[in-house]
Amino acid sequence: MTDQHGELDAALERVIEAARHHLAAVRAAGGRIDDDDVWRAYVALNNASFAYDEQLMDAFGEVTPWDVESIDPDEADQRFGGGEGGEPGDPHPRVISVRQRRDYRVPSVSALIRVADAARREAVPADEEAPPVEGVGEAVLELLQSGDGSLGALDVPELEPLDGVVMVSEVGTPVDLESFDDDDAVGPFQPAADDRLVGRLDEHPFVEFDEEHDHVH
Repeated sequence: MTDQHGELDAALERVIEAARHHLAAVRAAGGRIDDDDVWRAYVALNNASFAYDEQLMDAFGEVTPWDVESIDPDEADQRFGGGEGGEPGDPHPRVISVRQRRDYRVPSVSALIRVADAARREAVPADEEAPPVEGVGEAVLELLQSGDGSLGALDVPELEPLDGVVMVSEVGTPVDLESFDDDDAVGPFQPAADDRLVGRLDEHPFVEFDEEHDHVH
């Protein structure tokens, strides 16, 4: 029984050490998705927990609250796509560039500016006074800034979407924003001679028909 107790202690220590290693890998990854070290540490913690659970059952007929199954590390690496047993990396030799344009009609300038003013006031500390939004362009820019640059921030009743277009291209180098003036509206979107257009998607706004138009006569 003494040897069995020693094996259980050692198995528990492996669980603790694996948990510490997993935590260190998670912290080092800093939220990075699909990190190789985090995955391998997860597999090691899983298998250490499984082994301890099995030994506890064999020794005392007791179980842990961990409902885990053993994972083959080599097969796990192959499925995950990393490690020596996985596929070699194949980074794309070019950069993928997505260019988008979406147009809007402004049904009411005053309504749009009111919405943008409200968004600006929310972003300014309570002890500061937000300057008024001046003009349609500034209003749209304010809405984009309040939505962290996402075009979804423009999905408001005060803007009526028109046609848009999305183009996906393979380019040789990524855009260098420092090489363009702040008021340059063409340069950052101008394709280079060796850019290759992969495809273009035309966007058309969804039009809701009145109920009377939906009836078939």
